[in-house]
Amino acid sequence: MRSQRAHPRRDSARDVSNEIETSLAAVRVHRISGSELAVQPDVLAVEEPLEIRLGCDVDGQRAHRAVSITMRTPGHDLELAVGFLFTEGILTEPEQVETVRSCGGGNVARVDLRSGIGADLARLERHSYVSSSCGVCGKASLEAVRVSARARLREGRPVVEAAVVHRLPETLRSAQAVFARTGGLHAAALFDTGGNLLCLREDVGRHNALDKLIGAQFLAGRTPLLDGVLLVSGRVSFELVQKAAVAGVPILAAVGAPSSLAVDLAREHRLTVVGFVRADRLNVYTEAERIRFPLSIDSETRTPLSVV
Repeated sequence: MRSQRAHPRRDSARDVSNEIETSLAAVRVHRISGSELAVQPDVLAVEEPLEIRLGCDVDGQRAHRAVSITMRTPGHDLELAVGFLFTEGILTEPEQVETVRSCGGGNVARVDLRSGIGADLARLERHSYVSSSCGVCGKASLEAVRVSARARLREGRPVVEAAVVHRLPETLRSAQAVFARTGGLHAAALFDTGGNLLCLREDVGRHNALDKLIGAQFLAGRTPLLDGVLLVSGRVSFELVQKAAVAGVPILAAVGAPSSLAVDLAREHRLTVVGFVRADRLNVYTEAERIRFPLSIDSETRTPLSVV
């Protein structure tokens, strides 16, 4: 893959098709249905290591350093690398990036900063390996995880209708091309306040899918995402809230539950967290004023309720 500047062109249909194919692996399975056995072809989501390398000036000299190895599904690797560095606080502006390129046979993504731009590598105090299931596990300390969010969220804004949030999981699932063929991937999707899908990325790791999505928006110069609604598959972890806060996302919704630490961090950053989103239900854990509910009356106190 050739070098990519900080403002990439829009993906073409061929690019999307190629990304999907690199995410799949063909296998043969013994499928049992009742008393019948059949050997049939199947496809799995690929999981492979990606090394993220950073090129920057250190003490006046150019240096290239491996900063992370993460298990990911191939596809949108350059966005993943950039999104990771942005949500870890290494990158702040797209203009800092000179080139992003794939090397090492495709399992290395190298991000080179412009000449004269250094990096606070102390933010990346990780062990050498990060699993696909949890990007925080390699952190040297909990305090190192608390990346400062640069974008100040607007209090009580934007406001999204609860009916719009209810529809997001169906839209997400229908747009998951690789999940539809494998059933084995997480997804992160960005919507506008009307529920229109703006961007979607898939990966075996929740944090990788979100880094890919945020990396795409960062490279396009669209961060902070102050009017965005983010939906993730699975649960909401501390790290997903951290990444959303750094990207300036005001509303983070999920089909699963948040952890207590995720809720604490969301409250700290005044970010709205919504969990257990279904067609007929949802729970709002923080900053509920951003979700507009149909007016209900408490049957005992006869007072209006804004959350149902």
